[in-house]
Amino acid sequence: MAKAIRQINKKAPNKEEEQAQAITDIVKALADNREAIMVTLDILKNLHEMGALNAVDGLLKARSDVAYIAIQQLNQPSMHNTIKNAMGAFKFLGSVNPDQLQTIFQGLSHGLERSAENIKKGEDASLWQLGKSIRNPDVRASLSTMVEFLQGMGEVFHHEQREVH
Repeated sequence: MAKAIRQINKKAPNKEEEQAQAITDIVKALADNREAIMVTLDILKNLHEMGALNAVDGLLKARSDVAYIAIQQLNQPSMHNTIKNAMGAFKFLGSVNPDQLQTIFQGLSHGLERSAENIKKGEDASLWQLGKSIRNPDVRASLSTMVEFLQGMGEVFHHEQREVH
């Protein structure tokens, strides 16, 4: 029959063994992730050459002063309005159909190009030419779009006025 084990000898590693194991683990991790480490070091080198690391270091060292100034700036009434306006702008952009917005931006860009060309020429259209341009289907489409836009905006304005009164 076997003897009962009365004492367990637990071998606790000493500091030197723990450090040696830690170094071994670090070297293994570096070897396993060599490419990522090299890219990270290259990024850090470029940030240091730009002076960005010095700026970040300065910000971290003066973090309480920077935080105090930031909070003071955020507590100004104009900043409250800015934050509310930004939130409203994001809400608006989220509600707009991206395809419609893209079409409007393309039309705006093309219209600005044509306008710039006309300004370079230095020619002003006569009233007769302006009247004739209404026959152009592109001008009619643009005017129709603007009128619909104005009607929609006016409906919201009237709706808001009714809610206020």
